[in-house]
Amino acid sequence: MHSSQIPAEPPSNDTAERDFTVGDVPGLRSPASDADRAPAFDVIIAGCGPTGAMLAAELRLHDVRVLVLEKETEPKSFVRIVGLHIRSLELMAMRGLLDRILEHGRQRPAGGFFAAIAKPAPEGLDSAHAYLLGIPQPVIERLLEEHAIELGARVRRGCAVAGFAQDGEGVTVELADGEQLRARYLIGCDGGRSTVRKLLGVGFPGEPSRTETLMGEMEVGVPQEEITAKVTEIHETHKHFWLRPFGERIYSVVVPAAGVSDRAEPPTLEDFRRQLRAIAGTDFGVHSPRWLSRFGDATRLAERYRVGRVLLAGDAAHIHPPIGGQGLNLGVQDAFNLGWKLAAQIRGWAPDALLDTYQDERHLVAEDVLDNTRAQMELLSPEPGPQAVRRLLTELMDFDEVNRHLIEKITAIGVRYDFGAGPDLLGRRLRDIDVKQGHLYDLLHRGRGLLLDRTGRLTVGGWWDRVDHLADPTAVLDVPCVLLRPDGHVAWIGDDQQDLDDHLSRWFGEPAT
Repeated sequence: MHSSQIPAEPPSNDTAERDFTVGDVPGLRSPASDADRAPAFDVIIAGCGPTGAMLAAELRLHDVRVLVLEKETEPKSFVRIVGLHIRSLELMAMRGLLDRILEHGRQRPAGGFFAAIAKPAPEGLDSAHAYLLGIPQPVIERLLEEHAIELGARVRRGCAVAGFAQDGEGVTVELADGEQLRARYLIGCDGGRSTVRKLLGVGFPGEPSRTETLMGEMEVGVPQEEITAKVTEIHETHKHFWLRPFGERIYSVVVPAAGVSDRAEPPTLEDFRRQLRAIAGTDFGVHSPRWLSRFGDATRLAERYRVGRVLLAGDAAHIHPPIGGQGLNLGVQDAFNLGWKLAAQIRGWAPDALLDTYQDERHLVAEDVLDNTRAQMELLSPEPGPQAVRRLLTELMDFDEVNRHLIEKITAIGVRYDFGAGPDLLGRRLRDIDVKQGHLYDLLHRGRGLLLDRTGRLTVGGWWDRVDHLADPTAVLDVPCVLLRPDGHVAWIGDDQQDLDDHLSRWFGEPAT
């Protein structure tokens, strides 16, 4: 396997980066001077949540100069548990992060996700990491930020983006204190109320919240047996209600709220007590909250993920109810899709329109996630119609094919990008198979492409600086050879060198001379 030596400064790529002209895009202006044109950074990322931190790390694998701006001065202090689904765990394994993350999480079976319908995960899920990892949100955010910093990303806290202007050479970003920074690209990873998206003028169509739910972690003052009996009773009519034990005396509490209030205002413990009494007839003696929050069922998707040199990822591009636990995972997976493509653009080897495939691929995935969360929220309604559909779907999930399809959808291992006609594996991610050097994902830590060659006859030729080559006739594959993109998706299947070269050019640009 070759190791690439990338120059400290990225090569010029005027043709690749000037795929628009001044005046084509809202917010574009002509640069005022040569000094204004010269960017101090290749990429500025607004937001250092999981999506922003993961994107920064992916870019640093390719020596891209990255600055992450986070408006909060300190990391989150409340301990909210989030779940990493199968595909996100695979991505962490691809970058050598999984062992570090597993130390801080708790593994749970990969079942019962869809609308909280209690069905076990089907046997033989196509992954070496077929489980859910529950992990405190501050911990996963800290680990991903540390990963990005270890790779050389700069993170500045207490810095809020207040404005920006883009031109044919880059983006000038203005902070709330008036400081101006210059980069070649700006990425909005700044959440559902994204300042970057609003300033960019990108539409965010969808549905506003119709219902609201309170969620938090707190201690209770009654025995577990009493809680279990009451929750079982309530679940007959209110599926979106639970008290689940989390550690000694600590419970995760989710309870529907009356009406829709300002979610910028955090709820109080008295709000929880009032809603618990209204639905369950008791407040269970809740006290000593660790954190309290509220969420609605607003569902929105950005019309565009890219306008010129400004892009959106994570919650800045899509929001949906947290049912199924897909939000954080969807954002991290956006980062893996975007990182290597934007790096290729900056490094100068990106094929035409490679960066546009970010929206082409991820917008469709987000549409599917929004649809399945809409469906799940309907199935949680206490109304007779939705409950009838829920009972029918519960029966249908006894069929392995139905249960498997829904689990693969929620955990994102069923995602298939449209790479054209070909075998079913084309466009899908490849599981972590055994190879002669150990495990496939161990070969993807550097964020490069990989040719897995069972014939021993092929070569990556002039793409050696972007694509690694493993000749291994013992690899556990039922096809001759596969070309993997840096995000682990299969870009080509076959055994013909010319056909391979054509696909290397499609995904990795012109060969080096």
